[in-house]
Amino acid sequence: MTSEPHFRESYRRLRLAQKSSVAAPLYSKLVNRPLGRVFAAFAHQVGLTPNAVTAVSALFTFAGIITIAVTGPGWLPGVAAGILLVLGYALDSADGQLARLRGGGSLDGEWLDHVVDSVKISSIHMAVLIAAFRSGLAPEWFLLMPIAFAIAQNVNFFGMIMTDLVLRERHARTAPGEPYRAERFGTQAATLVTILRIPLDYGFLCVAFFFLGVPWLFAGIYSVMALSMVVYTLLASPRWFRLVRAAGKQPTAQERPAG
Repeated sequence: MTSEPHFRESYRRLRLAQKSSVAAPLYSKLVNRPLGRVFAAFAHQVGLTPNAVTAVSALFTFAGIITIAVTGPGWLPGVAAGILLVLGYALDSADGQLARLRGGGSLDGEWLDHVVDSVKISSIHMAVLIAAFRSGLAPEWFLLMPIAFAIAQNVNFFGMIMTDLVLRERHARTAPGEPYRAERFGTQAATLVTILRIPLDYGFLCVAFFFLGVPWLFAGIYSVMALSMVVYTLLASPRWFRLVRAAGKQPTAQERPAG
């Protein structure tokens, strides 16, 4: 018996176990999840755990980040870094897909995934800052972009994670036994959200490094993405605060009057 049918069966089961992609980022929907599905099916076939896939993802990602920092602008390092980051991001999708295929994730796996992500979104912008400073090819104002990008993306990441955590915890206390459902967009709104989020998509940031050989073009793309992340975070943070405050005013199951 060949191993190919096992791979196809894992791949088929992964397609049936996908999260909703209605409002998913465009790169994630079209490239990252399908590529991650292939890696997840292969990992399942060879017996890797989700945490092991997370570790392999980190190796590819940080190899790409180090390449950016130590080599600077150029077509060859840009393509090498872009490939490493794209593969690392796909493997980051694969660990979650593999966890669902195996029957669900674990708390330690979720913790590891988030910690790796937090290091990644900080260090990738510091690598850009180092490369820009060492090369001297970008204008001085550009050195502010990686700093602003790193701050905004970290606040955005933590804000989303913390808001979801608080709302899930409050839902468990106000409606015990009922499944938690995050806010959903309608089809038309979801399409618009997907398009508007293109400059915020980490996948497109990975692809942007393929243009590292043309410093002015990369600087332009990167700056647009950085400013978009700053604006989005400034607009989203008050909304997250209002959601959490409204959830805090809801009475828990124990606080509701009987009957």
